[in-house]
Amino acid sequence: MGLSKNQLKLITSLQQKKYRINYNLFIAEGTKVVNEFLNSNFELEQLFCVDKLAYENIEKVILISEAELKKISTLKTPNNVLGIFKIPLNESIKKEGLVVALDEINDPGNLGTIIRLCDWFGVDQLICSTNTVDCYNSKVVQASMGSLTRVSIIYADLETYLQNMELPKYASLMNGENVYKSSLPKNAILVMGNEANGISNSILKLLTNTISIPRFGNLQQTESLNVATATAILLSEFKR
Repeated sequence: MGLSKNQLKLITSLQQKKYRINYNLFIAEGTKVVNEFLNSNFELEQLFCVDKLAYENIEKVILISEAELKKISTLKTPNNVLGIFKIPLNESIKKEGLVVALDEINDPGNLGTIIRLCDWFGVDQLICSTNTVDCYNSKVVQASMGSLTRVSIIYADLETYLQNMELPKYASLMNGENVYKSSLPKNAILVMGNEANGISNSILKLLTNTISIPRFGNLQQTESLNVATATAILLSEFKR
């Protein structure tokens, strides 16, 4: 069948957030990631693949050449299949359990990794400030490796969200209480801050507890941990 000009234009436009919002669509690439979405509640809009036999039971499949896949792929090495899926409606905000909230995370790789971490540690809701990178950015989708299908992600005004929540709220800070000596609840909100600037002052005022990961290196010169790495350590302690 091949790739039409309109399809090429649509797929290319979905690399920008404003068009993802406008069309309510996003891109997923690669066999593993696409299969995760196909086996989830996400609704498929269109599938483009170089091997139709691999997806012969799916209706909305268009067979394209490897050269055409290269044109529409965001990957350095395109991986057989690209899917366009519909962005789901926001789910309701949870009032219990462990929730991660992100204050202006800018790096797509960090957000994708944090989504995977939430999936791994059984955190099924992630609250993102409105200025956090879009979770349907193609780099985030790739980095999350399918975990987007199992973690509810809600973009909200973080101040309003925190003001309305009665759960204990934890800030990850360099000078907080040693997490290894803290008694952590099962129901809480863990707030992680921006890669360069940490948690903003307006958000800090709303948080009830502070925790930190102590440095054990002899020289004590490492400035800070990557935000995704820190999230992994803290979630491990909350779940221990």
